Amino acid sequence: MQATEVADRVHRLAHAHVNCYLIDSDDGVTLVDAGLPSMWSLMLDTLRKLGRTPEDVRALLLTHGHFDHVGFARRARVELGGPVLVHPADNGLAAHPYSYTPQQNRFLYPLKHPRSLPVLGRMAIAGALTVKGIDETSELSVDTALELPGRPVAMFAPGHTGGHCILHLSDRDTVLSGDALVTLDPYTGVTGPQIVASAATADTALAIESLRPVAATGASTVLPGHGEPWTDGADAAVTHARAVGEH
Repeated sequence: MQATEVADRVHRLAHAHVNCYLIDSDDGVTLVDAGLPSMWSLMLDTLRKLGRTPEDVRALLLTHGHFDHVGFARRARVELGGPVLVHPADNGLAAHPYSYTPQQNRFLYPLKHPRSLPVLGRMAIAGALTVKGIDETSELSVDTALELPGRPVAMFAPGHTGGHCILHLSDRDTVLSGDALVTLDPYTGVTGPQIVASAATADTALAIESLRPVAATGASTVLPGHGEPWTDGADAAVTHARAVGEH
């Protein structure tokens, strides 16, 4: 497990090829995604190193409702006490984070891509198979700055899931792309900017179309749900992802 500052007061929590983020501001902390269950201790440790307490976390924002993004969301709702925000189209998925139907069978797909097996194995060890969903969520509003630390703007970017959103931090020249654009696909083991494989994506054609809002941010730094940060600009990342295409 590791935590690093990857943009201005934005800290990446990484474990088992899964990322979540802490946005630190003078008025508190916004947590983006809840990773895997075992990442709870990393989150608390990072808060402590920042001189923060759990009470400083104002809200948890979910880019979407898949199991590897809601791992400790239920615990956060109970122990941190703040709201958990998700787009309404992903309410049901956040409550039941394994209940989705991708374009291809997610259990057979990795057998065609053996490079993915160590990645998925590490995720499983970190608790990916035992996530409890969260049904106490509030609406994540889009296209307006949220009154939360960092003033993130959620932008609707469906395809990976029906309610997927990205988060733009305009004053920090950064976009948190969730799984709309990743730099490591857990289902293939391939690195570089791309959408997630059809084994975990509801509509890959729509996911390609939803790269538009990522590019529209014009951000220099892209922080994905899986893989390393991309610092060569959102437009270049999207160009690369479109060239890779659907898979």
